[in-house]
Amino acid sequence: MLDQRLVRDNPETIAQQLGRRGKAVDLTKLQLIAQQQRDLEQQRSNLQAEGNRIGKEVGQRIKSGADPKGDEVAELRQQGNAIKQKVAVLEEEEKQLSSELKQQLLGFPNLPSEACPDGRSEDDNVEVRRWGTPRVDDNLDEHWQIAERLQLFDTERSVRIAQSRFVTLMGQGARLERGLINFMLDLHTSKGYREVLPPVLVNSASLTGSGQLPKFAEESFRCAEDDLWLTPTAEVPVTSLHRDEIIPADQLPLRYAAYSPCFRREAGSYGRDTRGLIRLHQFNKVELYWFVHPDHSEEAHQQITADAEAVLQALELPYRVLDLCTADLGFSARRTYDLEVWLPGAGLTGKSPVAASVAISRRDGPPSAPRKARPQSWFTP
Repeated sequence: MLDQRLVRDNPETIAQQLGRRGKAVDLTKLQLIAQQQRDLEQQRSNLQAEGNRIGKEVGQRIKSGADPKGDEVAELRQQGNAIKQKVAVLEEEEKQLSSELKQQLLGFPNLPSEACPDGRSEDDNVEVRRWGTPRVDDNLDEHWQIAERLQLFDTERSVRIAQSRFVTLMGQGARLERGLINFMLDLHTSKGYREVLPPVLVNSASLTGSGQLPKFAEESFRCAEDDLWLTPTAEVPVTSLHRDEIIPADQLPLRYAAYSPCFRREAGSYGRDTRGLIRLHQFNKVELYWFVHPDHSEEAHQQITADAEAVLQALELPYRVLDLCTADLGFSARRTYDLEVWLPGAGLTGKSPVAASVAISRRDGPPSAPRKARPQSWFTP
């Protein structure tokens, strides 16, 4: 969530920066709410000062000999009580405005980094580098054709168990999935990352703190009778590991490698790239996540990118690194590198989160601001 003081004090600058994402931003309503909140704060402060003055005057008059139960003192106390009631009303109005202001702020995406390339669509993403040589062959099978031949997973029975767009890994497919997860965790923990196995169910505060709510509520699965959601990404619980904490600078960076099953409704994507392991409702992720001091942000960003690339290089998967333009940035991202893996059977690069892609994002925040990377454990033969 954007800092309300930053938005309040520099609205034109904020609107200009958000405009780089390709959409006009109107901060009028937010500014109006913020001004109303400031006015109420000032009124409350003035009333509280008056109440304090009356309280002192009551004490002074009693000390000077006034009757504590007399009309003179009673009148002052009545004035003080009236002020307390007015303050209580103002505090309730402030509370409502604060809640409304927060909802307004949650609707705005993160400010793009100055280093982020400007653009109007994904066509303006900038290729940074490539690794490996893609295999180009029109006669190669798609991954689901290979999986069917080798009996690596079963989609038809998964529909019976759950519904469409779920998959049951079988035999060597299940073994390969488990092996890839262990491989990634072992690789990263050997480099100093601390392994995390977080809860799969998270509360609304965790989703809000990681930028998932309210923007992506329709994309997430929710438990109807509890304030719990199936996590859409491992970054949600890892972000909340230190939510509402102040991390001493001498303890940074904190580096985590988290494995978690993830769940997404993928609303609006029906009919698009939904065969095999693409756009599933449930998938596994191994995620790299850093809490770093802002002064070391760029250095950490480059290192976490290199650590993510190490996975693909070890697996000998050709890929390219894209610096996403402002229009293609994720809602919470300040800057993002996408690692796109070549899918030889499809003759294209995998950009879907379940097609072995990796994204590294940078966010604004306090000294414990996160930097994250998401190597996927799903495979594409």
